[in-house]
Amino acid sequence: MNALQNFFLTVLGPDGKATELTLANVALRGFLIFIVGLALVRIGDRRSLSEKTAFDAMFIVLLGSMLSRAINGTAPFFITIAGAVALMLIHRVFAFGACKSHWFGQIIKGRAITVVRNGEVDWKQLNRALISKHDFEEDLRLDAQTDDVSSISLARIERSGDISFIKKKTQ
Repeated sequence: MNALQNFFLTVLGPDGKATELTLANVALRGFLIFIVGLALVRIGDRRSLSEKTAFDAMFIVLLGSMLSRAINGTAPFFITIAGAVALMLIHRVFAFGACKSHWFGQIIKGRAITVVRNGEVDWKQLNRALISKHDFEEDLRLDAQTDDVSSISLARIERSGDISFIKKKTQ
């Protein structure tokens, strides 16, 4: 066991002593953490890559923050990887729970907010969501391809923060 520890100490450098790491140590740590991080994200959940909700974005930020400490040597290398695996498992369990329970999904991901109904804008809901009139009008033009809100049957601020628009049916 001592020989294995000495090998990792030589190849990866000392944990918790960032100033004693060589360029080769940091490069190898970076390469290994890249492979581990990629595997965790791919095994964990493909949705997290698209950062559809704050829940998914938080996972990516925490994972990156945690793994970066293993690269720069401020945290123990293998313990950090174990913590990242635990984080991925927690994310998977919560995502599974949100998939199976609408109630749980609303708790961790939020809920959609209706901001237009039958061409009428609910400015109060937009203000609560901190979306300005100009931002709303920009999304209307870019996503609904119109500047006429009366042509919109329904618009919602989705859990991802995007505004979805459903146009009125033309007869």
